[in-house]
Amino acid sequence: MSAPPRVGLIVDDDAYFRMAVGAILERQFDCSRIIEAGSLDGALEQLGEYPNVALALFSLSTPGVRTPTNLRTVRECFPQTRIAVVSTTGNRRNILLALEAGVHGYMLKSLSAEAMTAALKLIFDGGIYVPPSLADISAETAEKSDDESRQSSESRDRAIAAEAPSGSPLTPRQQDVLDLLVQGKTNKEIAQALGLGEGTVKIHMAAIFRYFGVNNRAAAAVAGARPYPNRKRNLMSGV
Repeated sequence: MSAPPRVGLIVDDDAYFRMAVGAILERQFDCSRIIEAGSLDGALEQLGEYPNVALALFSLSTPGVRTPTNLRTVRECFPQTRIAVVSTTGNRRNILLALEAGVHGYMLKSLSAEAMTAALKLIFDGGIYVPPSLADISAETAEKSDDESRQSSESRDRAIAAEAPSGSPLTPRQQDVLDLLVQGKTNKEIAQALGLGEGTVKIHMAAIFRYFGVNNRAAAAVAGARPYPNRKRNLMSGV
């Protein structure tokens, strides 16, 4: 039996970058199809629809992607997919947070086509790519790193969440799913209401569980009924 066609997913708002990376994936790594998304929610829906995505490449500027909680959820829900992020900056904290979330690579957009190909090859071969600059730590950077290591993971998550464009670890779609969960809807009912597949709803539910630090629907519903950052006023009346 022949192997299923290899699919690549690129999540970025830069059309030129998508085209360039898509060409590399097609020519160098035999990706027969390149799919795209402009948001984390859109990416999750694409991943749910295409189970044979070999590589998902997320721009760090995409709302929700810079939040470690969401990166960890993507990594855990799609263990067969190589997950990597790209960024215009080699900020040490961003690199370390992404690696802590379990991504398989952190690449700078400034990489040449040759260097990007080499980085992607390492990722496809099972390695983890990090910018060489991460090893070039000056005394000042090392001192800052020591200070960062004393911070709790909670405080680091708060810091990166504050920097994220959305201002909240929950994406708009995750908030919609949570609102319906609070109303007592089942995954099937939530999927029908939002026009999603049940598998995609389960992925969003996993992110919600992680965000609130719970492991079941009842606890998530209780937590979701209380105020949380950037909560929307949409489906629940009087809230």
